[in-house]
Amino acid sequence: MSIDTFTDLGVPAELTKILAAQGITKPSPIQAASLPDSLDGADILGRGRTGSGKTLAFLLPLVVGLDENNYEARPKKPRALVLAPTRELATQINTALAPLAKEYDLTHVTVFGGVGQKPQVDALRKGTDILIACPGRLEDLMNQGHADLSDVEITILDEADHMADLGFLPGVTRILKATPDDGQRMLFSATLDSGIKKLVDKFLHNPITHEADSAQSPVTTMTHHVLHVTDEHHLDVLVNLLARTDKAVVFTRTKHRAKRMAKKLNAAGVPSVELHGNLAQNARTRNMAAFSSGDARVLVATDIAARGIHIDHVDLVIHADPPVEHKAYLHRSGRTARAGAAGTVITMMTDEQTRDVRDLLRKAGIKAPTTRVTPEHTLIAELVPGEPNLPGAWTSPVPTPKQRPAGQGTGRRGRSRGRGRDSAGPSATRNNENVPRHGTEQPRPARSNTSTNAGSHTPNGTPTAGRSRSRKRPAKRRGTQHSSKPNN
Repeated sequence: MSIDTFTDLGVPAELTKILAAQGITKPSPIQAASLPDSLDGADILGRGRTGSGKTLAFLLPLVVGLDENNYEARPKKPRALVLAPTRELATQINTALAPLAKEYDLTHVTVFGGVGQKPQVDALRKGTDILIACPGRLEDLMNQGHADLSDVEITILDEADHMADLGFLPGVTRILKATPDDGQRMLFSATLDSGIKKLVDKFLHNPITHEADSAQSPVTTMTHHVLHVTDEHHLDVLVNLLARTDKAVVFTRTKHRAKRMAKKLNAAGVPSVELHGNLAQNARTRNMAAFSSGDARVLVATDIAARGIHIDHVDLVIHADPPVEHKAYLHRSGRTARAGAAGTVITMMTDEQTRDVRDLLRKAGIKAPTTRVTPEHTLIAELVPGEPNLPGAWTSPVPTPKQRPAGQGTGRRGRSRGRGRDSAGPSATRNNENVPRHGTEQPRPARSNTSTNAGSHTPNGTPTAGRSRSRKRPAKRRGTQHSSKPNN
């Protein structure tokens, strides 16, 4: 029997309604393959390209599992951990989680570097169900005694291969060692290199493997082209391409070149923003918001943005600087043609890059026609058939004072069983804030079931009281399979 809906996979009705409200009614291949096992509590090794639906594949079983276990999170001790390699990906996971967690009265906190840690520390001190974190900042908080992973029931590693590329695996290993061995673990990775395989062998127990849309194979709905240009014509050809599209991502090799490229495109009338490691967090957030909303037509980015960043309706990806590795080419290109949509990928190549680009495409398994072009070449209009339009430079809005810091705790806490009501009552403190740090720990405090008001983290991180949760951790459910393939 074919599986056509999330209900068929065992997703609770209240969550399927939330997905339907977002226009998500049909599971992706990785979701259809993995959800029955992950909802049953099995460890999961998921392999698939960015944009294949991996985020919901782990968030749905995460919130269902925590709701079934149903007990109070203690100060500094989250009940679930999601590790992500970049601040942007952590933020996007948090956004996708918010409506699902709200339905089950689960709180969530996001922590990453580049911002002050005090709001993050305050939120952790109040207690949170789900912690979404980048490895570096999380290790800092653990070493300072602000985060304790001994209560973690479910651990998820997203974009594990990108964490390996960034050198995070030693820290990830230390973090995983701090979580209980009997918890459920899910690891999602586009590739399974030696470092990732060591993590799987060490920390996952009888994992069930699901693979869909391998990141090392090209997407059939993408069209690939190579434009051979001179250095003199490089910028003009790029501007003429971008003048015809509504939303495009342009990749450069270095942070400095991304900054210069965005400046030149704005000067030419193409509203553009930059994304790279030298930006402060508030600038990164502002630029991503401008690109997502359409205020900026073009995102000029380094490879960091090729991993995990989810932007809908990107029609065009341009490699203004060809990447060094074929894996980077595929990951970059994955910003378009997501979830079955069509997209165009263009690589701009100069004379001295000819051999490198040829080798790159061969290793990536891409057959792309190469055309020598000038800014007036008719192929530009064929590749990007829209009408030319140069509305002018994007200008940054004036920031408002006292904006809420990024990376602060969010989410709902302790609402009554009647769902969908807004918070109306004053904040309340926990019955047992001071859990001993050494020796025998006290039983987990049950949530009060006397309050009829919804609860949440206030702007300063204070949680309100909520519904009762039992103290006992149920025995972990385990799947018995060792491998599984999706029914495509």
